[in-house]
Formats: sequence, C-alpha cells, structure tokens
Amino acid sequence: MAVTIEDIKKLRAMTGAGMKDCKKALAEADGDINKAVELVRERGLAIAAKRSDRTTSNGCVLVKNVNGFAAMIALKCETDFVANGADYVALTQEILDAAIAAKAHTLDEVKELKISEGLTVAEAVTRRSGVVGEKMELDGYNVLEGDNISVYDHMRRHTLATMVKLSAPNEEAGYKVAMQVAAMKPVALDEASVPQSVKDEELRIAIEKTKEEQIERQVNVALKKAGINANLVDSDDHIASNVAKGWLSQEDADKAVDIRKEVSATAAANLKEQMIQNIAKGRMAKFFKENCLVDQEFQFGDEGAKESVKEWLNKQEKGLTIVDFKRFSLSAD
Repeated sequence: MAVTIEDIKKLRAMTGAGMKDCKKALAEADGDINKAVELVRERGLAIAAKRSDRTTSNGCVLVKNVNGFAAMIALKCETDFVANGADYVALTQEILDAAIAAKAHTLDEVKELKISEGLTVAEAVTRRSGVVGEKMELDGYNVLEGDNISVYDHMRRHTLATMVKLSAPNEEAGYKVAMQVAAMKPVALDEASVPQSVKDEELRIAIEKTKEEQIERQVNVALKKAGINANLVDSDDHIASNVAKGWLSQEDADKAVDIRKEVSATAAANLKEQMIQNIAKGRMAKFFKENCLVDQEFQFGDEGAKESVKEWLNKQEKGLTIVDFKRFSLSAD
C-alpha cells in the first residue's frame, strides 16, 4: 500500500517522530496508522535500551507554583541541542503540569501519571527518546507545599531552578532568597539541618587538613634553617625536576628528603590535640557560614551591606524566616 504524505504528517503529529521514521514505519505497517504508531513506540524502547549507559548532562529544568503546591522537575538528555528544542521543553512542561495537578510527591508517582494520548509519563519519555535518538531520564523532582512559596528559574535558561518557602507573605524577599539559593548553593537551611554524616565528614577533613598544615609548617621551618627553598622540594616529582633543571643541587635534594621525613615524623608524634581540635572547629564554623542558607552572606541586599540572609530577612520584616527551600541544577555543582 502506497504511503501518502498526509499519512506521514498524521503519524508525525501523533508520535513526534521524524518524517523519515514515520514513512518507514508506515511502509512496514502497510499504511496501518495504529500499527505504525506501535512500531515507532517499539523503536523508542529499543533506542532507550541501547543508550541506557549514556550520560545525561543536559536537559530542561522547570519549576511552577499553583495554589500552594510548588514543584520542580528535570527531564535530562545527552545534548543541549535536544534540550533546547521547543518540543522537549513542552514535554517537560506537560509533565510538570500533570505532577502539580495530581499533587504528586515522588518521582515514581510522576512517572505513572497519564498525559497526552493516554501515555504514562514514563512511556512518553521513552517515546521521545526514540524520536531524537538520545537517552532521556527524569530527575530532580522536588515539592514544597503551603503559603508564601517563591520559585525561580535561573536566567530563564531551564538549567537551574529553586523554590523557597517563607514564614509570612513577602514576594520580593522570597524571590531574592530564591536567587540566593541559586547563586550560593547552600547544602542546608541552618546548622541543625546539616546531616550528621556531612558534619562528621567535614570535621574529619578539617582535622586532617589542620594536621597536615601544622606538620608542613614545621618542615618548612627546618628547611629554611638548612638554607633550602621549601618551594623547590615540596614533592618528590618537584625535587627531581628542579635537580634536572639545575635549580637544586643533588646534595640539597638529598638533605631535603631527609629533613622532610624526619621532621614530619617528629611533628606528627607531637601534635597538640587541643590545638588541632580548636583550629578544626574554626574551619567547621566557616563551613556552616558558607553552606547554611540562613548564615550565608546575602548577595542581593544594599550595596556594601555585609549581613547574613537571616539578618537581611529580619530587616525586611521582623520575625520573617525561611521555612524550607529546594534547589536542582543540571551542572555538577
């Protein structure tokens, strides 16, 4: 049976597949539209399976708030060319709209929702994957519920979105804090909200770094007394390179190796635990200030003002606080 251009256009409208793929499917289906639709879907599944090990570092992130139910979701793909397509953004928006309408709370719930043509969200994503020939996956589904929620799509580029819920109505403050979340990447609302596992790991790193610095300080003092430039002997590779360049004699190189070994061992054995703990606590305080939203320096206040997000909010309206926030970015930050 001959395939007509009208049938090809009809199949394309139904599936979103390319003209060439629609023509091929119709030819194989002997012009049967329903059978051709199934062929297109099956090919989508095959392509999705074939590309399952690919990396999806691009995509579209959208956020929306409707009557006190705010949600964000990312539909990820392999290339920005696909991510920037109008059809791709439209599919992401359709999925987000369905999620908000159903007040879905988990990504698994979203995947089972029905959207256009009676497809589930999961089926629609698979079909789209077959159309464009790239791996696609849903990610970053977050929800906030209640009053006083502000949402932010960073620069309207659909790559980074945030949501912020305040304790009282203040649209301008909510929007600016949502911008703060986008720019400064807080890991938690406040110190109490930082997971204990994160605190433990940061403390471990702080202690190790402090010990290394204290040992290195004593090694550098010993090298200086020996008349050796510490910058020339800070690693074995550096020592070998500087000897080869004539910047360091072999005698000084050997002496530096001995000094580093002996002084490091002595310094490590005599580190003062209380001093190490005090310095590490200082590092932790800095970590909380830089990574807890309420303690971060506010980036969008008056020029020259040095105040925390918490202080700025209280200045806008006494007692105004952040209840919760969410953030999702396609970039690995």
